[in-house]
Amino acid sequence: MKPIEKIMRTAPVIPVLVVDDAAHAVPIAKALVAGGLTVLEVTLRTDAALDVIREMKTVAGAIVGAGTVTNPDELDAAIKAGSEFIVAPGLTDNLGKAAVERDIPFLPGIASAGDIMRGLDLGLTHFKFFPAEASGGLPALKALAGPFGQCKFCPTGGIKVSTAADWLAHKQILCVGGSWVVPGDVPDVDAITANAKAAAVLR
Repeated sequence: MKPIEKIMRTAPVIPVLVVDDAAHAVPIAKALVAGGLTVLEVTLRTDAALDVIREMKTVAGAIVGAGTVTNPDELDAAIKAGSEFIVAPGLTDNLGKAAVERDIPFLPGIASAGDIMRGLDLGLTHFKFFPAEASGGLPALKALAGPFGQCKFCPTGGIKVSTAADWLAHKQILCVGGSWVVPGDVPDVDAITANAKAAAVLR
């Protein structure tokens, strides 16, 4: 099993985290791990993101990666901060080759057959389907997955707790990404733990 597949199979939902304040990192990570979600994607959408990754790495049981990685420089910064896996919204040759060279578990975004074929050319078989709902939802991914039976997917974008199970029922979908698990700017750890517990049993 490839390292990225092992990570994808760890929990049915990967929380997609946008954290503005590094002081919130540890409470959020502890709440998620306590609820059964141990794979955490910290998006590089805030100035605090790299510090958030460093802080979350101190939480026992947390597998912390970087999301919204768009170029090799961001890739290297995320790895330096301690990221254990990398998620990208799309796939370029430059980023894909850099991730392969760094030998880090990598989940690039795809939305078309051409995207998947570009990934296959790089030796990649595990992809983020993004933006999932805006790109046609589950019917679109089923149609895409058909010709690419060797591929596995993590759809992200517009998926809710009420729809996640429908996605997870497809054999080529190993997990989904979800921003609903950690709502709001100031973390409510009880609510996050409750959301994580509900998400952890979706598969």
